[in-house]
Amino acid sequence: MSIEVVFGRHLRKFREGKGLSQEELAFRSNLDRTYISLLERGKRRPTINTIFALAKSLDAAPSDMIKMVELELATDITGREP
Repeated sequence: MSIEVVFGRHLRKFREGKGLSQEELAFRSNLDRTYISLLERGKRRPTINTIFALAKSLDAAPSDMIKMVELELATDITGREP
């Protein structure tokens, strides 16, 4: 599975966990709602600036967002958690 798809899936989990709509997350992070949608569907690659903006808006550490992706990708490759 691609990094973009995995990141998007976790972004959606973070967003829904905070009870935010895509529109509200976009407003808080100064991004466009359609861009949030594209990220969540794995159609775009976020820049480091985007990851930091999203993390701040979600009250999360950027490293936590990346770690979730890293763990899932490592699990997909090996079939077990690292």
